[in-house]
Amino acid sequence: MAPQIEKGDVHTPVFFLDNPLRRLLENRNKYSEYVKPGQVVADLGCGPGFFSIPLAEKLGPTGHLYAVDSDIKPIRLVERKAAQRRLENIEAHHTSASQLSFIQDESVDFVLADGLLCTMATSEQAQAVNEIKRIMKSDGSAFLVAGRVSISHVDDQKWESILAEFNVIDRNHPPYKGDYWALVQKRV
Repeated sequence: MAPQIEKGDVHTPVFFLDNPLRRLLENRNKYSEYVKPGQVVADLGCGPGFFSIPLAEKLGPTGHLYAVDSDIKPIRLVERKAAQRRLENIEAHHTSASQLSFIQDESVDFVLADGLLCTMATSEQAQAVNEIKRIMKSDGSAFLVAGRVSISHVDDQKWESILAEFNVIDRNHPPYKGDYWALVQKRV
């Protein structure tokens, strides 16, 4: 059954999310430092697996990675890449990050949401934040990144309200230059 994707979600063409130029300019392993073998990770808004594949490799066979995207094309690519690399620890889901009922409460060690919230319909952002908080372990963390491009559904005020939902470990500070980013933990 196809997920209910609200009008207003922005889907970037797959080629822009995983191409030779991006692989040259951006480190695919930049989030690997936040995970350990055997952990559970959720990559929300995973696209074609630019970060999912390296994370799954670091997690190893005892770890588990949920790859979630509201666009079916990149999910199929994640599944294909996982099969080619014999990564059996990836579970791909075509759904919105606001609908994660297949992930148990407090079961995820690390949530990656790189480019997720800025491309979601504004009305679904709060539910996605609630889902991130719900699935994170009490000692888990999340890395949130929201782009500051013309299509972004996040502005300075919205970003600050998102961060108010968490304990912030590290972040960029106003005046913002480049993307918004923050490493956060669940409020307990």
